[in-house]
This record gives sequence, structure tokens and C-alpha cells, in this order.
Amino acid sequence: MEDLELRKALETLLFITDHPLPPERIAQICEVKDLERVKNAVIELKDHLDRNGSALQLMQIAGGWQMATRAENSLWVRKLYHNKMTVRLSQAAIETLCIIAYRQPITRAEVESIRGVEVIGPLDTLSERKLITVVGRRETVGRPILYGTTGEFLRQFGLNSLDDLPKLENISVDTQPQPLVPGPEPAQPALFEESLPSAEISAAAVPEAVPLAEAYAEGAPVPLPESVEAQPDPAEETVVEEKNN
Repeated sequence: MEDLELRKALETLLFITDHPLPPERIAQICEVKDLERVKNAVIELKDHLDRNGSALQLMQIAGGWQMATRAENSLWVRKLYHNKMTVRLSQAAIETLCIIAYRQPITRAEVESIRGVEVIGPLDTLSERKLITVVGRRETVGRPILYGTTGEFLRQFGLNSLDDLPKLENISVDTQPQPLVPGPEPAQPALFEESLPSAEISAAAVPEAVPLAEAYAEGAPVPLPESVEAQPDPAEETVVEEKNN
């Protein structure tokens, strides 16, 4: 395959895919044995898009490459999908996801000791969204389940690996869970605010790849293809009811 033909094939694949493609998969599809040649072609295409001021860019996400719109053009995508039903993560789910992202692998009890409230509801929500998963069990009494983030988490937040998470200080976990006492929740660090890279819109799957990190941090609704509205987390409702009593 000639270089020009490879570049056209590469641009086509990265435009139509709805998930990141690793160089190995691109080489397999294009029937190119020289992996370095594919990697160089990706870098050349990325530089070409950046150099010519294209509205599209190549992003390295979860070990692969994907074409996406640039953040400064997100306004037009939101206008196109403004009639879509919206769904967003609750504050409890966002805080729970932040804790898991930075402290994984981590047990439910350890997350609860940080938040000071039960997290059964947020864990269920994050699992349903495929943002977290069970990664094992801690070898202690009862062998509690350990949670960690997923490849989908990396994809939706525009991260190539967990090393791309912004560095945080003064975050500690008391491995002995504290009693859950109803009352005002302690303030949590805004782990996913401005410094977290956002996953811009995929050229192939626009509704599913809106800039989630940016939207979650700002509390804005996120367009999704399904007609679903977010529901309050059961654990949070329980705490609120106890406060009222």
C-alpha cells in the first residue's frame, strides 16, 4: 500500500469509528506489516489537521486513536442536538467516580469512609454507565469487592491512560469505614474541574461522545441518544429522608 493510499485509509477509518483504534488494529485492517509506518502515518495526519486549522483533531484515547471535533466548536454540536433528552450524573455519582479514579482499586467501604454516606446508588449508576467495574477482591476479612475505572471511562473523559489524570495532593483514604451519620456532607475536592481533559465529539458517534468531563464539571446536561432523565440516587434519598425526620 502506497503512503497516500494508507493515509486515505487511515483518515477514513478514524472518521467512521465510534471507538479508539490502536495502531495494531489499523495495521491489521490496512494489511500493513510495518507497525512503525502506521504510527508515523497517524502522527502525520494529526499534524496535518492541526497545521491546517481543521475543525477535527486526532486524540489518543485509551491506547488508541480517534477523530473528534475540537472543544471550541462544541457550541454547534450542542445546537444540533438541543432537542435530545438529557441525562447527567448526580453530584453523588461524580464524587464517587472521582474517588474511585484516584484511589483504585478501592472497596465500597473505603469510598463511604471518604464521602461519609452510603454509595450503593452511585456505584450502581456508574456500573450501569460502564464507567466503573469490579477489578478483584481485597485479601482481608470478608474479601470485599474492589472497584476500578474502565476503558469507557478513559474514552468518555478523553484520557489515554490513568496517568493523564491531573495530579492531586492531600487525598487520603481511611481504610476503616466510619459510622454513617446523617448530616451535611463534607465538601469534596472538585477532582474533575477545569484541568481534566474533555472527550470531544467523535466524528462518527456525536450523541455519545459529547465533552462529558466539561459538562459534568459545569453541571450542564449532556445530550444522549436515549430518552432518559437522571434519577436521584437511592442512597442519597435515604440520607435526605433521615435528615427531615
